Amino acid sequence: MPANLTFDELKKAVKAGEIDTVLTTVVDMQGRLMGKRFHAQHFIDSGHEETHGCDYLLAVDMEMTPVQGYKSTNWATGYGDYVHKPDLSTLRRVPWLPGTAMVMCDFLDHHTHEPVPHAPRSVLKRQLARASALGFTPMMASELEFFLFEEAYNELFDDGYRGMTPLSRYNIDYSILGTSKEEGIMRDIRNGLFGAGIPIENSKGEAEAGQEEINVRYSDALDTCDMHSIVKNGVKEIAHQHGVAATFMAKWSHRHAGSSSHIHQSLWKDGRNAFHDPKGHHGMSALMRHYLAGQLMHARDLTLFLAPYVNSYKRFVVGMFAPTKAVWSTDNRTAGFRVCGADTKGVRVECRIGGADLNPYMACAALLAAGLDGIERKLELEPEASGDMYKARRVREIPKALREAAALTARSRMLRSAFGDDVVDHYVHAAEFEVSEMDRVVTDFEVRRGFERA
Repeated sequence: MPANLTFDELKKAVKAGEIDTVLTTVVDMQGRLMGKRFHAQHFIDSGHEETHGCDYLLAVDMEMTPVQGYKSTNWATGYGDYVHKPDLSTLRRVPWLPGTAMVMCDFLDHHTHEPVPHAPRSVLKRQLARASALGFTPMMASELEFFLFEEAYNELFDDGYRGMTPLSRYNIDYSILGTSKEEGIMRDIRNGLFGAGIPIENSKGEAEAGQEEINVRYSDALDTCDMHSIVKNGVKEIAHQHGVAATFMAKWSHRHAGSSSHIHQSLWKDGRNAFHDPKGHHGMSALMRHYLAGQLMHARDLTLFLAPYVNSYKRFVVGMFAPTKAVWSTDNRTAGFRVCGADTKGVRVECRIGGADLNPYMACAALLAAGLDGIERKLELEPEASGDMYKARRVREIPKALREAAALTARSRMLRSAFGDDVVDHYVHAAEFEVSEMDRVVTDFEVRRGFERA
């Protein structure tokens, strides 16, 4: 689905005084929107062709610290520029920011104007081209969960993120009364994003105090990832405008459930779902079975892109609706992969492993790469699992820590073939730096546990 503003419409809106600012946004390794605010007239005059930004945007950690050890950019290379090339098909209004439009941009090499290989949008586009060569259009959707807190961002920062108060006091999963209490914020989120050309379907209370979920209509994979990034940014900005805070951390407290980002997937051909075969088991075509078989075979190797931080692995707890086993089942929320819409034209694969902290482009690219490998090799789908997967024994486990996941990704022949060695090494290095940072930090837990009693 296209965004809701053409370049000609932007020109008219600027001339009429409706829009005075254009955000040019790239996506960094963490999946965040970075970029510049253009005066709208300058964007129309020349900025729509390209702008530039420091190449360190694809070589920093969450704190924007330039991490050393990357092959692509470092102090020795001088931290030069990448081109930010606006994709004008993504132009949209930003209703919650007065007089503002935005556009997604691609990272290009400053000298060759070729796509930067390890840029998240580039990685996904490479897998989309691979699917297209086989005659398929990947269609996807991501379900995003997040928490809302009574305190504002600055207040929480200054207090060291202690004493945070979830907006709701109890579990409001599906509760109309419970969600009515925060509807002033959630209504603005739904309407604001919808006004930005993002087809919001619904929001609901999730399975923990203060937790919400927002759902966006199924679309082609690139559009889905663009919308995912905009939704996260928009939720935070709109929450801030209401004086509250939102977090997409995978696990903000060990006492509470985590936040996921389930990813629904299917391949389409000639306008129809190629995963559907009314004669197949559960309505699954042979193509779908091969695709799912590929994801299961490589599930452990690609977990890094579904759970990219040390904190991500705190979410995989028994009984908290986050899976611990990378198996498949039909409509079973304890399995890592769930077949949804069984025996219907909407049959699809839902990967339930990913957390709300994932980079959607990297996650979707990794899942797609694994699925296409299954199709190309015509892998046979293993038997369906059933029952409580938390209690299952001798089945494929989801990696238990980032260190393990990064090592698996580093050794993955499939990912190295699909992404290229440099791309895999780039993201493994990011994970290894994340682990090293956490290894050296003394946590509150350690101090409380050992200060007096050690």
